[in-house]
Order: sequence, then structure tokens, then C-alpha cells
Amino acid sequence: MTLVILAAGMGSRYGGLKQLDPMTDSGEFIIDFSIYDAIEAGFDHVVFIIKEENLQIFRETVGNRVEKKVKVTYAFQKSDALPAGFSVPEGRVKPWGTGHAIYCVRDIVTDNFAVINADDFYGRDTFMQLAKHLRDAGTVNQKAQHCMVGFRLGNTLTENGTVSRGHCQVDSNGMLLGVTERTKIKKLETCAAYLADDGEHWVDLPFDTIVSMNCWGFTPDIFRHLEQEFTNFLQNLGDNPLKAEFYLPAAVDLQRQAGYCDVHVYPTQSVWQGVTYPEDKAFVKAALRAMIEAGEYPSHLWD
Repeated sequence: MTLVILAAGMGSRYGGLKQLDPMTDSGEFIIDFSIYDAIEAGFDHVVFIIKEENLQIFRETVGNRVEKKVKVTYAFQKSDALPAGFSVPEGRVKPWGTGHAIYCVRDIVTDNFAVINADDFYGRDTFMQLAKHLRDAGTVNQKAQHCMVGFRLGNTLTENGTVSRGHCQVDSNGMLLGVTERTKIKKLETCAAYLADDGEHWVDLPFDTIVSMNCWGFTPDIFRHLEQEFTNFLQNLGDNPLKAEFYLPAAVDLQRQAGYCDVHVYPTQSVWQGVTYPEDKAFVKAALRAMIEAGEYPSHLWD
């Protein structure tokens, strides 16, 4: 099984390459904990999706640490990696998004695989659930059997600003019915709230709402339709060619609606840790320190 790590994005709100910011006294990053948990769950290959200019720093830091424990491959998310007949709009600097990142590994990943963000701490239970599904995942009734780990919204918020989350609709059998991207969610005293499409009103969301943290499990079948979905996206950029993004959850939902796949949702009580803002770092470091002191992780992950 392969773990694909989305690490091509620079943390604009955070102010730097937050994926490679040490979070422990011994110098580990958040990404180290995800890889450690994934190996414990049975993953044997890690693919980093990065910007090509960041190859050296990734290889010299986390790459050199983990390649003794697991196979490591680097893939580059390039803005000009587009279907035939398309080119980058003049003035476009922003990456094409998480769906495009997965499009960029279509010739690299050939087995069942998980997808995570580099700058999110997901917890051991998350990787155990992904691995359990992916070991036997295939096709049922001509539908690919994908999955996602669903987090409790209240466990994924920061005290320091708004976050983006995929608001999930799940049926009584634990199957995904849809994902709505909420780009601005804030924490309130007894619930959360997202900014409505009018840009003025806030709509309450209960803390126990299931959300996507870009934590997915796929069979390679996903690549079969991804290029056409990306092509349709590029054909309909409209009046936003410089900032429009091809989101992975949207691509998955299109395949689900078309009847190409089912998506199993596995809820977790794991508490997300992440550094969306610089002020989050102290909280993340304290949380990781507490887990190390409790014996959940060794004080030096790779010794």
C-alpha cells in the first residue's frame, strides 16, 4: 500500500513551508508522525507530491530520515502538467489544487493508496482504518470501493482563525452522499459556523458534523476518470482562471455521482493537530509532547 502525501502547497496564512517546521525537541515535523503511523499500519511506500524546487530540502530532511524504513518516491506538481490542448493562463501562479496533485501521480501509483495532507496530524486510528479498507479494496458491482476517514468538526478547529473543511453528507450505512467545501469555518463557544455564499452571514454547524480532512483511500481506478474531470474543469474556468482550483473531494464526488465508485466513510474520534496559523505551533508542540510523554510515540521516531 502506498501513502501519497500532498506537500506541494506553501502555507500562505502560516507564512512559510510549514510542512518542514520542527514540532518536537528532537526535530520531527508533523509529516514524520503521519509516516510513522502509516508504517505501523502496514504502508510500505511513500510518495511526496512537492514543488520541484523543494526537492533538495525534502530529501535532506524528512526523506533521508524515513527512506531507511520505507520506500520513498518524489513526484512534482507542475502547473503546466495539463491535458493535451491546454496551457497555463497568463498570470496564473496559484497551483491547480489537490485534484491536480493526484492527477500528477497517475503514472507513479499503481496499487491501492491513501492520500493525506503533509501539514495535518491525523492520529494512529486514522491510518489503521485506511489500511484495513485498502488491503482488500477492489470493485463491487463494477464500482470502485474508495474510502475516507471522517473527522468530528469540533476536533479539527483552531482558536486562531478560520479553516477550510469538506462538509460531508453520510447515509445510515456509512456511505458518502456528498462533500461541500466550506472555505471559512470558525469556532464558536458551543458550535462552529461557516461563512455563507453571500459572504455576509454565518451558518451554524454542530461540532459533531463529519468533515473531510483530505484523508482518502483509493484504488487506482480513480485515475481512469480523473483526466476527463480535470479537462471539464479547465474548459469551465469562467471568470476566475487565475485562482480556480480543482479540488480532490469534488473530483471524487463527480465519480460517485456518475456511478463509478462508492465511498465508505469511517468516522474517527482522533483529534486533528495542524499549523494553519503561526499561533497554532505552540498548541501542536504541546499536544505532541503530551503524546510522547504518554508513551504513544518514542521520543526519537526514527532511531
